Order: sequence, then structure tokens, then C-alpha cells
Amino acid sequence: MQLTADPGAFPPSPPPSTTDATLIAEHDWAAFDAVEEMKDHWERPGWTSSTRAYYWMLTFPDATPLINHAGQCQKELRHLAFDDIEPDGLHLTLGRIGRIDEIDFGYLDRLAAKAHERRPERFTLRAVPLTASRGAIRYSVAPWAPVIQLHAALSVAGAESGIPPRKPTSVLRPHLGIAYCNRPMSAEIVRDAIRPLRKLDAVDAPVRRVRLVELRREDRAYRWQVIHSVELR
Repeated sequence: MQLTADPGAFPPSPPPSTTDATLIAEHDWAAFDAVEEMKDHWERPGWTSSTRAYYWMLTFPDATPLINHAGQCQKELRHLAFDDIEPDGLHLTLGRIGRIDEIDFGYLDRLAAKAHERRPERFTLRAVPLTASRGAIRYSVAPWAPVIQLHAALSVAGAESGIPPRKPTSVLRPHLGIAYCNRPMSAEIVRDAIRPLRKLDAVDAPVRRVRLVELRREDRAYRWQVIHSVELR
């Protein structure tokens, strides 16, 4: 799958490699280095406290090394007063399926069955140096290639189930957030805070399943209910 540039994605252009962790991390940091001001993550059109939507996500409830690593970083960044993502809230968003009022619940069973048929092999993600986007502090992750393969498989499953994907795989930019920005502020302040933490050792997280969830917002955090869990091969 060939990734393409998209002004709505971050980074807007894809990295020069989807497998090389160093190149992915350098590309993410260069994109953030061009950001002048952080935005309030919660000022997002279409999201309210009553919004409910279905998403495909990777979650990491048992990835203790990753959870501990993220907690260490959050502690060191507490002076920024961002909204930390709780240990049970760490996730990598693969794609929005649709709002609950747009999709008949029965379609989800068909979607999960098709996803099971097309599921790729298990893999391991590495959380490489800390970086940020316009609205969040996050890890770069590597390699992208198996995440792209998984997204493509889910997209095909969605099309076969009558629920076409909202965004194509070509604009996917895998990442894993640890804290959300809750106000406009200078991005340089955030870069200065993050830079020392980029020297920490990377940490691995196994990916054994993908989850179809009903996502909601509670105060300044995301919560979800798992509808289907699809085990990878």
C-alpha cells in the first residue's frame, strides 16, 4: 500500500520508510518541529459528551512495559498540565466506522466476521522516541508496515460488509498518544519538555488482536465499550 500526502493528516507527508524506526521517528519529529502553536485537542467539531461512534482500535491493557514507560513520561511532563491518558486508555486509532445512529448494530457482526476472515498475522509495535502533534504528546511507533496491512484488511472487510471505510489506508499515520493538549500554547515549550525524554529506551508492545469499540468522551478523556475483539493469526 502506497501512502500519500494529505494536508489533514499529521505528518501531512508520509515518512521515507514504513519499516525503519529511525526514519519514522525523525520524520515525525521534523513535522512537529514545524508546529508553532499547540491546539486544544478537545475543540473538535462533531464531538460532544453525547457523541457515540464505532471505531477500530488497538488497545494495550496488558502491555505493562509500555504502560510503565508512558507513566514515567507523563510524570516528567506534568508541569505542562496536559490531560494524561490513563493506563487503560492507551490506544492506537485505526479508523472510524461511523456514529451509532448511522449504522445498524447487526452490521457490526457481519463486519467482525469479515475482519476475522481477512485478519493478518500478529506483530509487535515499538514505541520509539516521544514526539507530538498539534494537539497531543505521543509516541512515534514502528514499524508502520503491519499496521498499514491491518488497516487495509479492515477496509476491505468494511467494503464487503456494506460499511465502506471513512478514510483510505493511504492517509494512515500510526501513532500512540499519552497526553492531550487542553489549551493553545507555544509548541516550543512542549518541544523543550519532550526533548530529554527522547533519549529513553524504546519499548515494545505486542499486538495480538484488534477491537471494534463504541467510543465516547467523558470529561477530557476517551472511554469505550468493546463490541467485538478480532484475534490476529
